[in-house]
Amino acid sequence: MAQKITIEPVTRVEGHGKVTIHLDDNHQVTESRLHIVEFRGFERFVCGRPFWEAPVLVQRLCGICPVSHHLAAAKAMDMLIGAGDGNGLTPVAEKMRRLMHYGQIFQSHVLHFFHLASPDLLFGMDADPERRNVIGVILEHPELAKQAVLMRKYGQEIIAATAGKKIHGTGAIPGGINKNLSLEERDAFLNGINGNPDLSADKMIEWSESALALLLDYHSSHTDFLDGFAAFPSNHLSLVRPDGALDLYHGVIRAVDAQGKRIVNDVDSRDYLDVVEEEVRSWSYMKFPYIKELGKENGWYRVGPLARLNVCDFIPTPKAQQELERFRAYTKGKPNNMSMHYHWARLIETLHAAEMMKELLLDPDLQKTDLVTKGERCGEGIGLLEAPRGTLFHHYQVNEQDLITMCNLIVSTTNNNEPMNRAVNAAAVAQMTGKAEITEPMMNAVEVAIRAYDPCLSCATHAMGQMPLEVTLYDAAGAVVDQQRKGM
Repeated sequence: MAQKITIEPVTRVEGHGKVTIHLDDNHQVTESRLHIVEFRGFERFVCGRPFWEAPVLVQRLCGICPVSHHLAAAKAMDMLIGAGDGNGLTPVAEKMRRLMHYGQIFQSHVLHFFHLASPDLLFGMDADPERRNVIGVILEHPELAKQAVLMRKYGQEIIAATAGKKIHGTGAIPGGINKNLSLEERDAFLNGINGNPDLSADKMIEWSESALALLLDYHSSHTDFLDGFAAFPSNHLSLVRPDGALDLYHGVIRAVDAQGKRIVNDVDSRDYLDVVEEEVRSWSYMKFPYIKELGKENGWYRVGPLARLNVCDFIPTPKAQQELERFRAYTKGKPNNMSMHYHWARLIETLHAAEMMKELLLDPDLQKTDLVTKGERCGEGIGLLEAPRGTLFHHYQVNEQDLITMCNLIVSTTNNNEPMNRAVNAAAVAQMTGKAEITEPMMNAVEVAIRAYDPCLSCATHAMGQMPLEVTLYDAAGAVVDQQRKGM
């Protein structure tokens, strides 16, 4: 008899989702889907609010990556008030925002790798679930757990110093920033917060390198798993600096295909609608973006750490650049299409963020006092940046009364929707095809494929148009007897 397997909820990710896997009479996987089952209507209820509220309001999408939404919205507001699009600010404003952003990248990547992903790597996908979690890491690897906590704390303290609060801060405002960094704050971050050398800039770099060493050591003994699990060819999209460098705060849109051929060639971020379109599917509240020129079938793409390292030409910090060269050498210079190598790429970015935080802390511009700039007002603002999970798009239109009339958000996890679904199917086929009994480790393997992308499902959920209620009645054999939809 045909069988339907439901994994609900998907664990160790931010937000709520479920997976359904359909098997035929011969236990062959016929279809797998990642369903996003929560709905958050930010695109609707932000409308009617004064535009200057947007940078504070939209970050309520999430408590894990609020800084990303805060800064993307602030960049859009910069454009609206004539201060550029995040790249025309005073030096102190831009660099304070960059420091805030790299603090966010650092703490988010650390949270994901150590707290959410490492239990699968340290204990194995088939370990007892009561052991395979962050508590198990704390009990069996206490020094590693302590390191993870202190690394995340450092990133959070950077955010607090630049944004005013660790979560849902107010530091970025239209046209700039509302504070600079004092010498006392700077010295604490460089030498050790509260005099603790384990909370210093150099220690963050050292621990980022040791985390990379840990993963590479794991890779050496689990090569088949990390290279082959849920691997498939795809396009890759991200922002890059105009000279091709990795830049997580500002840049032009670039995309390459699975072989490395350029398919989007450094388009101004304000022209994103010339590059990307979205489609809606009935079984998920999360939309499916694709590259317009390639169409729905062939235009889907990956974003995030793996995509960024595939798209950029180089990383502008020395230690991370050295690791990028090792990363690129592994695939002989071709794009890396292995889903589990997201973890490798994420840790290279963690090292880059640590290097960037130190570089910015040493910049005397952070103590300057010219915090805000403005120019000629317009009615539209677009802000893009590279959030921890990938490219983030914020787009607003404002009327003459300064009220938002249109808001479009394409968040990082939305961009990865199709790749995550393909990863789910690849894992399901590998783990469940031909099996008469479905075990918990098999189902966890499907979650491992999703967790590689570090999805933030809360950020990503919003629908276009109607939200119908669908009720389906099945008979005992699994056949559909009746189906009704309300709200179309």
